[in-house]
Amino acid sequence: MELKDKVALVTGGARGIGKAIALCFAASGADIVVADVNIEAAESTAKEIEAGGRKALAVSMDVTDFAKVEEALNKILDNFAKVDILVNNAGITKDNLLLRMSQQEWDAVLDVNLKGTFNCIKAVSRPMIKQRSGRIINIASIIGIIGNPGQANYSASKAGIIALTKTAAKELSSRNINVNAVAPGFISTEMTAKLPEELKEKMKQAIPLSRFGSPEDIANVCLFLASDDASYITGQTIVVDGGMVMA
Repeated sequence: MELKDKVALVTGGARGIGKAIALCFAASGADIVVADVNIEAAESTAKEIEAGGRKALAVSMDVTDFAKVEEALNKILDNFAKVDILVNNAGITKDNLLLRMSQQEWDAVLDVNLKGTFNCIKAVSRPMIKQRSGRIINIASIIGIIGNPGQANYSASKAGIIALTKTAAKELSSRNINVNAVAPGFISTEMTAKLPEELKEKMKQAIPLSRFGSPEDIANVCLFLASDDASYITGQTIVVDGGMVMA
């Protein structure tokens, strides 16, 4: 699977799953835009990509603000003249039980996870429609499928992403733009590393493969969806969870 000379924009691309996706795409021949609110971390990841022989651009992007997304996109187009692939990976959590969840906790998560995904799709759709090609990959979650106590905001945002993916796929398919989602299960990241060992072992017992996934497991599925090998796939949500959710 090659992405030779494609330009990929990865939001939340500085660390974790986003960084794994950026590095995977670069290794497959793409030039990468690392978009993140943490510009220092984005620049570090961009330098790592450049050291591997591909072009990279770090941009500061607040996905909750459409004007700032458009501003960043204009900078990207000035540098690369196109965007072939968008990966909507930027996301946050602010967990709390439903009865205790504040308006701020609800709004912040919906703004970044769902509104941010909408903003980026809307902005990038225009150049993709003009070039009559594109791949959009939205990072959802199994929590958006099964729910989870203490994550009403997060589960709602990720379920929204799955529905948004289907609608965007239907609206953009006539312009040869494929839109899909990837729903990770429990992945080994900085966040899961902080969990107590007892809890992690309990979580693994609910996973048929008896382990957490790696960021590279998600990146490899995104690579497939971004490639020509997935040209007949759109509007789908690919679950990558070690078998935890089986419908």
